[in-house]
Amino acid sequence: MMKKGQTIEGVVRRIDFPNKGIVESEEGTCVVKNALPGQKVKCAVNKVRKGKAEGRLLEVLEPSCLETQSPCPHFGICGGCTYLSLPYEEQLAIKEQQVKRLLDSVLGEQENNRFEGIKASPVCWGYRNKMEFSFGDEFKDGPLSLGMHKRGSFYDVVSVRDCQIVDEDYRRILCCVRDYFASLQEQGILVSFYHRLRHTGYLRHLLVRKAAKTGEILIALVTTTQFPRVWQNGEQAGQALIEETEILGGMKRNLLKLPLDGKIVGILHTKNDSVADVVQSDETELLYGQDYFYEELLGLRFKISQFSFFQTNSRGAEVLYQTAREYIMEYIKPDAAAESALEDSGSLKEAGRGKIVFDLYSGTGTIAQLMAPVAQKVIGVEIVEEAVEAARKNAELNGLHNCEFIAGDVLKVLDHIEEKPDVIILDPPRDGIHPKALKKIMQYLVQNILYISCKPTSLVRDLEVFLENGYAVERVCCVDQFPWTANVETVCLLSREL
Repeated sequence: MMKKGQTIEGVVRRIDFPNKGIVESEEGTCVVKNALPGQKVKCAVNKVRKGKAEGRLLEVLEPSCLETQSPCPHFGICGGCTYLSLPYEEQLAIKEQQVKRLLDSVLGEQENNRFEGIKASPVCWGYRNKMEFSFGDEFKDGPLSLGMHKRGSFYDVVSVRDCQIVDEDYRRILCCVRDYFASLQEQGILVSFYHRLRHTGYLRHLLVRKAAKTGEILIALVTTTQFPRVWQNGEQAGQALIEETEILGGMKRNLLKLPLDGKIVGILHTKNDSVADVVQSDETELLYGQDYFYEELLGLRFKISQFSFFQTNSRGAEVLYQTAREYIMEYIKPDAAAESALEDSGSLKEAGRGKIVFDLYSGTGTIAQLMAPVAQKVIGVEIVEEAVEAARKNAELNGLHNCEFIAGDVLKVLDHIEEKPDVIILDPPRDGIHPKALKKIMQYLVQNILYISCKPTSLVRDLEVFLENGYAVERVCCVDQFPWTANVETVCLLSREL
């Protein structure tokens, strides 16, 4: 029997979602994060409850036979990636097995043939279209860093100058901004980073977004309002030696001089005085260009602002949405009579035989717009008002006039929608669907529900409720949207007898 504080050695037999290594030792089984299958590890037991032990990785004693040399010098230090030392095919196998084990726990052996495996991302290097870099130092009172938090650390930040999940433009922008503010410090102009413990300082985050298809780049420097007032000769009676506008102007000029493959279309200054370590805006100032950029996905065009939700892997998102469209298409496609009327009238609404689709947790309306051409009407519901406004503008941009987007909580909005859906599409946040909202969704008794999940443990929890209420899984697969990380998307088609 293991005890808290005990040090054990063992072999990692498998990885459960999201990154829980199952370590088998002479003392028993222990769950340890950030390990890889096949590694021999030393870990400290920090929790034992009901016979289950959890531990902290201390040392990798022997590497896994699956491991290769990581292409990123920051791997193991940066907390961003989990599987960089494994071949991509091995990472896909780990995620596929994780999702299958979770599905088997609720579906049983009889439904194993419903699982269709995993689909790879079309690109696995330089795939991210959004990065939130943090300002800080790599160690206490060390030089200024701009990058990602160190693995297991809330305060230390490592400058990821050679990050491999973003393209060269991101790396150039990161180095440009970091070096600019470091040079100011060398000149005696102390523009410090925000200390998360003391809640003092100026520099917080650098947000960079780049469209994979159009190459347009949007950059936002996120700071507090605590700009340091630097005075001549230490006196506060005269003119400030340097103003905030001058500092920001210098950064802007350096960025616009960069040789980039893409094109900077906007540079923003976002002010955020929140105590929480989140990227948000109390006020945003436009320093250059515009506060949005355009991306293209499966023939549609989307206008995206700094905080608009959009899948972080554009090419992977096309695989995800193509899969979703394939799964649901036969259920929202109008019948032969409606198609004939459509040819005559040119409008599904006039034909009157298309299906009404509910897109719940619709974000910026990407899925709704992909379904709109074959539906009579699509109604999207999203709690984030900015995302709803973006969805409306994007539908207009794409000439789609049968989409309606409603801002509000799904749990409350469903009580006020007069239309009844023929098909429901669900793409909830990581924690899944609120139990009360889930109950309302099932009261519609629609024949088909498509559930897209970015957290398979939440999906499995909700699946149990669907299965108890007469639904069955028709098709299910996972899509790797996040190469080298522990995350994966799952697409599940549910049906019930009418």
